[in-house]
Amino acid sequence: MDISSGEDSDISESEMEEYEDKYYEKLKNGNYKIKVSNEKYTCPFCPKKKKQDFLYKDLLQHASGVGKSNSDKRSAREKANHLALFKYLDNDLRGTVGSSSSSAAAAAEAEDPLSGCDHDEKIVWPWTGVVVNIPTQKLEDGRSVGGSGSKLRDELIRRGFNPLRVHPLWNYRGHSGTAVVEFRKDWPGLHNALSFEKAYEADHHGKKDWFANNGVKEGLYAWVARADDYKSSTIIGEHLRKIGDLKTVSELMEEEARKQDRLVTNLTNIIETKNKHIQEMEQRCSETSKSLEALMEEKDNLSQAYNEEIKKIQVSARDHFQRIFSDHEKLKSQLESHKKDLELRGVELEKREALNESERKKLAEELEESGRMTTLEWLPSELIVLVQSFWFCNNPCEASGAEKCCSK
Repeated sequence: MDISSGEDSDISESEMEEYEDKYYEKLKNGNYKIKVSNEKYTCPFCPKKKKQDFLYKDLLQHASGVGKSNSDKRSAREKANHLALFKYLDNDLRGTVGSSSSSAAAAAEAEDPLSGCDHDEKIVWPWTGVVVNIPTQKLEDGRSVGGSGSKLRDELIRRGFNPLRVHPLWNYRGHSGTAVVEFRKDWPGLHNALSFEKAYEADHHGKKDWFANNGVKEGLYAWVARADDYKSSTIIGEHLRKIGDLKTVSELMEEEARKQDRLVTNLTNIIETKNKHIQEMEQRCSETSKSLEALMEEKDNLSQAYNEEIKKIQVSARDHFQRIFSDHEKLKSQLESHKKDLELRGVELEKREALNESERKKLAEELEESGRMTTLEWLPSELIVLVQSFWFCNNPCEASGAEKCCSK
């Protein structure tokens, strides 16, 4: 269906959202032909373009680029219908129409991000894109100013190109209207750079379109920096020579292979060294373990011997103490018995002493009596009387009639 009939008049910016919804409904209702084959698609809003066959991803980038373009060359109606196409492709066509071919192509591209790239072509590395025809304004002093690189970077990120940064190029006149886009140094970075280039080529804003002599250029033109850009005497070439080198994909792959080989070799050496170190440590651990087991066994033996010796000492001490206690009890019993014997002997001796004292006195008396009688027998009678009188005087308590004697 041709959209030019009855719709030649443009719309205002305020009506874009309404027309976007209108075209989106028409796309959903099948009013426009999009699918050409299982893998090819076409843009129904660009019938005059030379390139009519797109891959799904390329058409998605084309719709996004035109719909979000800041170029005055794009009318509001054209932006609205391309935004509707992007919405339809992203929401309705993804995973339904041509899902198998799109998935296969996406899978193949994911497995090999360098598919479709000339491996022997010199490309600026780190991967760098070139953007020209950036709108600028002149100030009163004659210097030019333009938009910031972060704004363009954010726009490219929204479109899925994932740049790291965007550097606007300045000279003594101010903003040159050009910028370089830096991508990651790895293969996904190259894939993003090539996708960035293809998207602008699909919108006829690539490198060939920029250098073609076909009138006034409007909007941004972009491509991936290659050998001719690197060697040019322009501000772009000067900047590229400062930040990068020319390398082919083959050279980078060989360099990466060499690095991987060196890395594998280094890792192999490290692993071997670590294995040797582990073996040494295991041997040391085994020796230490054996030594420790021997020490533990010796300790157990010493501990067992010590415990047995302590038990012997305790038993011997207990037996010795028992013998001492028995001997003590025996001696105590003997002492008690001896004490009782002594006490009995003492009592007996006291009795004997008392008896002996009584007998002694009695004997003394008998001796005295016997002696007195013997003396009196040999003395004359008068002398005997005198002696008796004298004796009675000296022993008044024993003599009978002591008072009389004393009184005489």
